[in-house]
Amino acid sequence: MIDVKLQILGQLRQEPRPLDLKTLIDRLGGTYAERSMRRWLAQLIEENAIERLGRRRGAKYRIATPMSFQESSEQEYFRPESLRALQQIQRPLCYRRPVSYVTDWLDAYVPNQTFYLPFSLRSELHQVGKRTAPKDPAGTYARQILNRLLIDLSYNSSRLEGNTYSLLETERLILQGVGAEGKLDEEKIMILNHKEAIRYLVDHASSVRPTKETICTLHFLLADSLIERPYSGKVRDHGVRIGGSTYLPFEGSERLELLLEQIANKASLIQDPHEQSFFLLAHISYLQAFADVNKRTARLSANIPFITHNLVPLSFNDIEREDYISALIAIYELQEINPLLDLYAFSYQRTATLCDETAKAVGLDEIRARYRQPRRALLRHIILNHLTGAALESFISSQALAQIPEADRPAFIEDLRQDLEEINPIRIAGLGVSLGELKSWEKTHSRMRK
Repeated sequence: MIDVKLQILGQLRQEPRPLDLKTLIDRLGGTYAERSMRRWLAQLIEENAIERLGRRRGAKYRIATPMSFQESSEQEYFRPESLRALQQIQRPLCYRRPVSYVTDWLDAYVPNQTFYLPFSLRSELHQVGKRTAPKDPAGTYARQILNRLLIDLSYNSSRLEGNTYSLLETERLILQGVGAEGKLDEEKIMILNHKEAIRYLVDHASSVRPTKETICTLHFLLADSLIERPYSGKVRDHGVRIGGSTYLPFEGSERLELLLEQIANKASLIQDPHEQSFFLLAHISYLQAFADVNKRTARLSANIPFITHNLVPLSFNDIEREDYISALIAIYELQEINPLLDLYAFSYQRTATLCDETAKAVGLDEIRARYRQPRRALLRHIILNHLTGAALESFISSQALAQIPEADRPAFIEDLRQDLEEINPIRIAGLGVSLGELKSWEKTHSRMRK
């Protein structure tokens, strides 16, 4: 039913004028019964996604003015209801009542019946976020933009923690391994940990799910070397406090384990990827299950459905740290989601736009991006096994025949050969090849070419 409603919205968005029922059914292929169509239209009207003009048989339908964030700016992404909630948590701490974790908020959420994102917003974000064909394997789009994703998400998520690395410094660290002078070692580790956690999600896109084990794995990768080792990837066994808030998170590892499991189980049942993403972001942040690095874990967990569904990932672009913290405190103290929802939707729109502009600027090579992983695996095998000459050509031909569709094979082979010609110490990053192994292969390859 959700798919049909999305089709209805998609069709109405394309129409310059409102459509009557019969015309709408015809535009959708004429396969739906009037009775079913009327029911879906009534639901969309109730959800404020569309408007009905006129009554009975003369009624026509059009897209309603949505709860849209497309016209927001950095200073204007909060709606009035969000600003009212933020005013409550901006009072001095002495005037705000201490509160603990409210289990009823999580218990009340019923996957696919309860929704934090209105239908109109879910469909809007889906439209701006989809990038590949439905048949493409999980992780296809994330691999196409992997470097951009590693840089943007690592930079913005770290920035929201107070990290002072610039975007350019983050790019140099991630792509070249060059740290910025005058920066704390902790900041460098924070960014590199993000890189490892994002790579984990992309490399396991076909199997990764929002399970408790996945969430703990992300925490381990993000917290490694930043907190005491016994607490990396494990639920805490002591109390924590939240700066600037009257929120007192639960204590007791058994209770936290059960609640984290409940969050993961409910998230895994949510069908809509944006709803699932926001649910993970809000509830992992709220629970504070770990000794530290909770917000970072929530942000990476929120990207699981985008990577598996080949949607634009959420990099948390263009939102201010103070606004983000305030939005989380509204959840901590009030279980009020609107401020965080505004930031989430606004930033997702910005991330999608940035992905498009980056692709235009660099002239995205889809074949190269699509087959990045197999190409890198073959490069590693060639170097480690000292393949040159006829053995090299035979290996390339046989592997391309076995792994790459015929239509893409010539471009793939050309990319692989170009990489071999241009290989150097910088370009072996991530291949699992040492500098010594590269030099050994280069000597053998050079002799064969003479």
